[in-house]
Amino acid sequence: MLVLVLGLVIFLGTHSVRIVAPQLREGVIRSRSLGAWKGMYSLAAFLGLVLIVWGYWLARQDPVILYTPPVGMRHLTLALMLPVFPLMAASHRPGRISAAVGHPMLLGTVLWGVAHLLANGTLADLLLFGGIAAWAGIDWVSSVRHPREPVFKGKPTPRNDVMAIVAGLIIYAIFVGGLHRLLFGVSPIG
Repeated sequence: MLVLVLGLVIFLGTHSVRIVAPQLREGVIRSRSLGAWKGMYSLAAFLGLVLIVWGYWLARQDPVILYTPPVGMRHLTLALMLPVFPLMAASHRPGRISAAVGHPMLLGTVLWGVAHLLANGTLADLLLFGGIAAWAGIDWVSSVRHPREPVFKGKPTPRNDVMAIVAGLIIYAIFVGGLHRLLFGVSPIG
């Protein structure tokens, strides 16, 4: 479990610099360069992600069961996951979705975490999905209270929304249809 926790601390810590220490980011960019900051950030985030994957795999070998979700929760999980991929896709191009939600990737991440907690009941699941969902919720609130410079300079277009929804639903279907089982060893539909 220690590897998973360490990975979460590194990964979420890296992603929290803008929330808790924006001056650190700006200082590195001023003293070195934006490229140097992106390189260090990417390396730390990747290391955290590798530790999360490895730690979660280790924790699944000897799971600590906290609760056993009813089988029907899988249906609720599938329903909550339906908007996740369109929200993720909407975060990459300006559209009405991103304008209305503010940060669609963060909302999608919260839904992803909550949905997975409904279908999984181990300590590792609580740490992974609950930790990431809580972080995304905090980041979402922080970004609403302290708006950042918009990622997109263009005008939101309905075309971008349609593309995000279609692409997201296709990816959702691919995951539900077999990719989730292939990647994670668990089928979301049974």
